Amino acid sequence: MKNRTSSMLTRRQLLQVTAGGVIVSGLNIPRLHAEPYDDTFTWISPRGTLEVLDDYPFWIGKKMGYFDDLDVEMQPGPSDGTATVKFVDVGQADMGFPSPGVFSFALENGMALKSAFHMGALDTFSFAFRTGEGPSDIKEIEGKTILLGSAAWQSICDPLLAAMGVDVSTITYVEAGWPTWGTALAAGQGDAALSWEGLRAEWISTGLEFEYWLGVQNSPMPANTFVVRAADLEDPDKVEFLEKYLRGWAMGLEFAEHNPAAAVQAVFEQFPTLASNLGPELGLMSIIQQMNVFRGDMSMREGWGWHDMSSWQTFFDTSAEIGQISSPISAEDVCTNMLIPAANDFDHDAVKADAEGAEVSEDLAAVDVEALRASMFDQAI
Repeated sequence: MKNRTSSMLTRRQLLQVTAGGVIVSGLNIPRLHAEPYDDTFTWISPRGTLEVLDDYPFWIGKKMGYFDDLDVEMQPGPSDGTATVKFVDVGQADMGFPSPGVFSFALENGMALKSAFHMGALDTFSFAFRTGEGPSDIKEIEGKTILLGSAAWQSICDPLLAAMGVDVSTITYVEAGWPTWGTALAAGQGDAALSWEGLRAEWISTGLEFEYWLGVQNSPMPANTFVVRAADLEDPDKVEFLEKYLRGWAMGLEFAEHNPAAAVQAVFEQFPTLASNLGPELGLMSIIQQMNVFRGDMSMREGWGWHDMSSWQTFFDTSAEIGQISSPISAEDVCTNMLIPAANDFDHDAVKADAEGAEVSEDLAAVDVEALRASMFDQAI
């Protein structure tokens, strides 16, 4: 099996993002459109790092062989919030994981991308406040300052707040840097900070104790999604590859539902430093938060990765109303469920058996998962 993560310089890492947000290359590299994916298929992170629990389905799939012999790799990408779509657009990555706001930025700027697998069924984003300073009504955030890790994250915040009735023209955004924007909030800078499920647990591990307005409880918006070049969905060979690839992710998601401790272990084995920083309890807390987002209400979904077009349309309509996009976008035109049946066409009982038979460390096995699930929203205001 050829699953790879690479920390070495590859053709995909020869790009830089200028201060103006333009992708440039140090070498004369043409725009690449694999026929089909003759080169390694690359998924690129929106965060500038892979050392998080967010991508646990991939690491489970890699460990369990769910990607078969597909030649695939993960890349962290730059911390610039829009790099995940820019790299896919120019052919230097094959799949990105943007927030809806960054996806809309791509569409607004003429990038011919399409959402092919919707990971975030519920809104993962939240606003952190210093303890005791969280508003009883999110509308009270008007006139306040929100700290961001990247200026591009304003495209996440504005539609979310607008959907909750907030006048976003009154908000001041400050780019406090990655990964220090949470620390800046704790130090008294700004009134709130953008956060998300899973990160809440990671911040606790670094001593950052906040209270949160949680989108997962309150927001009608979707969360991050897997995007590809729209042209790739018109190529039967690429479609077949994508179906197999996304099946690996879907199997990883299914596996975690039956044994979240084994899912955490798969990530910790890949990133020992993350394991030492988080530890078993916070690792499980983080993954449980994210599993809730990725799963959503499966009784209303037609499998892992299925797009709720009404949720996406709400997002695009709100974005147009506040001027984040210049013209309306139809969710049906830029999101597709065409790959979802094949991605979910696997032996669910076999995956369940894999999960239930997986061995985990004593430390992870000792964590009370049900207690963590019960306390998942204890920091909510």
